[in-house]
Amino acid sequence: MTKMTKTSEQDLDIVSEMNMAQSSRRNFFRKAAVYSASAVAATSILSPVKLSAEDDSAIIHHKKWGTTLGDPVTKNHYGIPSPYEHNNTRRTTALLASGDNYASISMCPIHEQEGIITPNGLFFNRSHGGVAHVDPKDYRLMIHGLLEKPLLLTLDELKRYPSVTRIHFIECPANGGPEWRGPQFNSIQFAKGMMSSAEWTGVLIKDLIADLGLKKEALWMLAEGCDNSEMGRTVPVEKVLDDAMIVWAQNGEALRPEQGYPVRLMLPGWEGNLQVKWLKRLEFSKEPFYAKEETAKYTVLTPSGKAIQHFYPLEVNSIITSPCPEKPWTDLKKGDLVEIQGLAWSGQGTIKHVDITFDGGVNWKEVSLKGLVLPKSWTRFSYMYRYEGKPLLLASRAVDDSGHVQPTIDQETAVVGVEAVYHRNSICTWEVTDKGVVNNVHVRS
Repeated sequence: MTKMTKTSEQDLDIVSEMNMAQSSRRNFFRKAAVYSASAVAATSILSPVKLSAEDDSAIIHHKKWGTTLGDPVTKNHYGIPSPYEHNNTRRTTALLASGDNYASISMCPIHEQEGIITPNGLFFNRSHGGVAHVDPKDYRLMIHGLLEKPLLLTLDELKRYPSVTRIHFIECPANGGPEWRGPQFNSIQFAKGMMSSAEWTGVLIKDLIADLGLKKEALWMLAEGCDNSEMGRTVPVEKVLDDAMIVWAQNGEALRPEQGYPVRLMLPGWEGNLQVKWLKRLEFSKEPFYAKEETAKYTVLTPSGKAIQHFYPLEVNSIITSPCPEKPWTDLKKGDLVEIQGLAWSGQGTIKHVDITFDGGVNWKEVSLKGLVLPKSWTRFSYMYRYEGKPLLLASRAVDDSGHVQPTIDQETAVVGVEAVYHRNSICTWEVTDKGVVNNVHVRS
């Protein structure tokens, strides 16, 4: 037998009040949506929004995250990103591997970057013998060679020196190298993801050795790591006494193991392979200590037949990060106003200005720099564009304060040829189709 219940007048009053509240809530959100649509139309950022006769459930109804308790603040003792941001991750490909995963590279998702600081978990990673895990209690840094007073330091002793904090990018000299004959990746992450930028904390080497008595005949410094590859790189003393650093912190925390914990060498603006991780030894000498890899691998045979043995500073460079193959304009409508964004950088100074082209370099327009503009650092640029739904050849060109201008592909190959893998800084062009699809292309002048 079905049990029937009778609704009392009090129950009806409660239901009536609930319906009125729900109706009031709907009316409020309808009015807010109408106002929002009007505001959008007035600012012309997007096409005017047409309201549906049906209620938008995402606005009208409460969602589970607003009606239930969230995670306790003690759930994660080290913060992690939202699971909805799972695509914002480092990636690798067999085409960039060095034969195994111990001497390979993991690419930074620069198209997902906001600002000029790369989160530590997304910073690109390159190793020669896998990631070393160094016990800081047993760590030692030896500084010797052409010094009056050689020095051996523990990590704690190193950190007693006056520290400095600076923002700089690190870029592998092979960034963009696979594209030297033509486009290889329809992806900004794989084409230009061998770089990242961070805030670094450590000690300037010139301050560290100030009272050690550097001898006049000391012209070079060997930096050697304590991982199993014991990678060694030779640096001119002029750079050492300029802005070279020994760093132990990145973005406010201790270096991650893949970034050289507990200590790495930082050479602002110079190629990443010189910036030795897991640093254990600095030796000053009169002659350079060239490793076989340095002399054989990091040279470029020019069209004239002469070889460039060392580049050192990274050239002026830029790339548009939005749109790009991973972030197309396929959801835009004609008339929408959209922000074109990108990154510019130079190891030889500070970005002075950036131009963009919509027609493959026939015409150029100067755009705005936004946020911090710092030496030897990423600089973000921006331009508001009215989308027309027509094909484009979209590219950027950066100029730094030392007068260097980012070259075209033909200008670059005239100097270093088409066989050079390293230091490729020519203009990168995106083809934007009339459907908003973005492709990696080479434009020849």
